[in-house]
Amino acid sequence: MHYSSENSYPEAVEGYAGGATAGSNLNLRHYWYVLLERRWLVICAYLAVLTLAGVYLYTAPKIFRATVRLQIDPESETSMNLRDGVVRVGAGTDYLQTQYKNLLSRSLLMTVVRKERLDADPRYSKDRDVVRALSTDMTVSPIRMTRLVDVSVEHTSPGKAASIANTLATEFIDWMAGQRQERTAQMLFFLRNQAAGLEGEVTKAEEDLHNYRMRTKYVSLEKGDSIIAEALSQSQAAYVQIRASAQAAQTNVAMLDRHMAEGLPLETFPLISADPQIRSLQNQLVTQENTLGGLLTKYRDKYPAVIQARSQIEETQKAIERAAQQVAAVIRSEANLARAREQSQGKIVEDWEQRLFDWNKAKMEYDVLSRKAETKKALYNAILAKVSEIDVVQKEKVNNIRVVDPATTPVAPVKPSLPITIALGAVGGLAVALGLALFVNFLDDSIKSQDDVETYLRLPFLGYIPNIKSNSLTERYQHGHLHPQSNAAESFRTVRAAITLGGRGDKLRVMTVTSSVPAEGKSTVASNLAIVVAQTGLRTLLVDADLRRPSVHQGFQIRGVQGLAAYLAGNGVTLDEVVQTTDVPNLEVVCCGSTPSQPSELLSSPRMQEFVREAARRYDRVVIDCPPVSAVSDPLIVSSLAEGTVLVTKFNKVRRDLARKTVQRMIDAGLQICGVVLNDIDFEGRDAYYYSYYYYQNRYYKGYYHRRPEAATEPPPPPPVPPPAKERELVS
Repeated sequence: MHYSSENSYPEAVEGYAGGATAGSNLNLRHYWYVLLERRWLVICAYLAVLTLAGVYLYTAPKIFRATVRLQIDPESETSMNLRDGVVRVGAGTDYLQTQYKNLLSRSLLMTVVRKERLDADPRYSKDRDVVRALSTDMTVSPIRMTRLVDVSVEHTSPGKAASIANTLATEFIDWMAGQRQERTAQMLFFLRNQAAGLEGEVTKAEEDLHNYRMRTKYVSLEKGDSIIAEALSQSQAAYVQIRASAQAAQTNVAMLDRHMAEGLPLETFPLISADPQIRSLQNQLVTQENTLGGLLTKYRDKYPAVIQARSQIEETQKAIERAAQQVAAVIRSEANLARAREQSQGKIVEDWEQRLFDWNKAKMEYDVLSRKAETKKALYNAILAKVSEIDVVQKEKVNNIRVVDPATTPVAPVKPSLPITIALGAVGGLAVALGLALFVNFLDDSIKSQDDVETYLRLPFLGYIPNIKSNSLTERYQHGHLHPQSNAAESFRTVRAAITLGGRGDKLRVMTVTSSVPAEGKSTVASNLAIVVAQTGLRTLLVDADLRRPSVHQGFQIRGVQGLAAYLAGNGVTLDEVVQTTDVPNLEVVCCGSTPSQPSELLSSPRMQEFVREAARRYDRVVIDCPPVSAVSDPLIVSSLAEGTVLVTKFNKVRRDLARKTVQRMIDAGLQICGVVLNDIDFEGRDAYYYSYYYYQNRYYKGYYHRRPEAATEPPPPPPVPPPAKERELVS
């Protein structure tokens, strides 16, 4: 697989966030591998914390704790309130919380410091603020659902701890008693001043009430309202009767006038006819008329007896008229009298009504003055009663706080606690060790796995190369030939297969091998890659293009020959003269030769292009070993002539940022990158936790070659014969 120049590296950087997200989905095995990788850091950190815990246990002073138990009861009712007269003090939780805070008040602790002379105590003498230092050694612990509280004091001396606790309790009780007496005295002084002021106000209110009563001239304003109201009620009742009589008399007069207007005799008016005198005269007239009628039956009109009878009848009739006139006059006079009585009684009613209005007004003002006087008198009496009560309370010596259990001298220290310290050291050491390992792993941004290559570099991964544990360059550079059944040789074959089976593997004839920085093993990879390619039967040429620090000639033990530098410099040197044969079938080598003074100019010359074309024409595969990309510009020049470039990265050495910059330089130069090889992995040692599965798979297949002992006595197989061209294409 190749990367074209169109696949710019910024696009790969854009995919970094998504790759990071995918890489962050780590399982527990990953963290286990991290801990195994840094196991010595974990062990050292854990032992360091345990050691610090042990040192703390050995050097820390022994702390003793003494505890005194107090009972805090509610205070008596001693406070004044303007609404109900009394406030209940200490009946709620806030009172207890206040006393808990008072136990650690600065003024109380200063008294304890003076009593116990703690300013000269070695534990507190070094502190500028002795009170603050003492408060840190004290603990107030209320006992739930009770009025009990434990006050604990810690000190290096057990006797001193008990003494401080008992002194604190005693001083607190005395301080609370003093506070109570002070509050009582202040309240008593206040109430007495209030009583003195109220006494004058009560006297003045009573004088105002008396003066008002004298000014209004009402003997009593408490019960007088019933007398005036009763008199008014009687006057109103009499007025109603008189008015009814007057209206009846006026009605009679009106009827009499109407009777007279009709021309009827007065004596026929009902009220007049009912008069006894009128009735008697009418009876007399009837008798006389009867007598006259009897005489007329016997005598004529001129008869004296008849004349006398008629004369008596006329006198009687006149008497009736005179009597009727008198009765009518009486009716009219009675009507006038009734009207006068009505008017007189109406004035009497109005007078009583006005008197009632005046009394009510005076009563309202009187009630206001009376209420003020009663209120001041009641408050004055209440204050006098409270003064008497507080006098009694002030004489009481009973305190609401007492010591239930005094502090005793502790026997065993409470700090440092051996089990707790050891447990905290173990747990804390484990946490510190794990956290430190994970933090170091977080800071470690080197390339260590296939995921790192594909996530951060966005390049194909070609394979892992194990660590070749040999100091001999020959052993390292020819490992695929000298140890064909080793894990390293199998890894080189895996890289060969990955390159061959890539997208352009069939067209890849010239490839370069480079790295980011020196000492990443790119020459070892280039040499062994050329060897495993040659083992497939392809004619392979290995070129040492590192004209600054060449090493291929040492790995293949070639001395004193002309190399690539002489060919590039001209001087009539041909390709046949610089090519050297090796012990590896199908593999030839072009060494560097003498190191030139201007390697970059030689590599960028037309001779180098001619060399690459000629080598590609003669050989099936050309592998060129180039210098590191970050060191010089030579690999960019040489790789631009090749059809693909293999980037070698040493395990856990190159940082991601440096590797990205290297890849960016190569892409900017238009190079075709085949992929990345992760080199120098210690499968059996420090890196086994990462690639143990890979190592055991290789061991499994490696053991296949050694399962029959007699196979070792058989003669070695003949050199491989190059396959036909069609088979070469299939292999490539």
